[in-house]
Amino acid sequence: METLANVLVGLVAALHAYILVLEMFLWEKKPGRGLHGFDPQMAKATAPLAANQGLYNGFLAAGLVWGLIAADPTGFRAQVFFLSCVVIAGVYGTVTANRRILFAQALPGAIALAAVLIAQ
Repeated sequence: METLANVLVGLVAALHAYILVLEMFLWEKKPGRGLHGFDPQMAKATAPLAANQGLYNGFLAAGLVWGLIAADPTGFRAQVFFLSCVVIAGVYGTVTANRRILFAQALPGAIALAAVLIAQ
């Protein structure tokens, strides 16, 4: 179960690293604009906000990687903390921005968090 938990945490970390790239570097290009259906003007106007969000997603990814490489109990605690942040951010995004965030962010985070807790 520990291996499965580690794989899930790694996948959530990779997802948030991808979100960092999408929001910080590809926001005004086709992949970023297509995510929300923005035209080039709207993408340009919202790029600073997206970059800020991307940076926070990068911190989540870094925290999850730290949790994977740190020895326990620090690694376990870091995984629980950062996965909890992912779930909370995903639920908040679902309520305030887009329901897809529940399935794209909160659900994977919750599944990984459950696996980490069960594996402990």
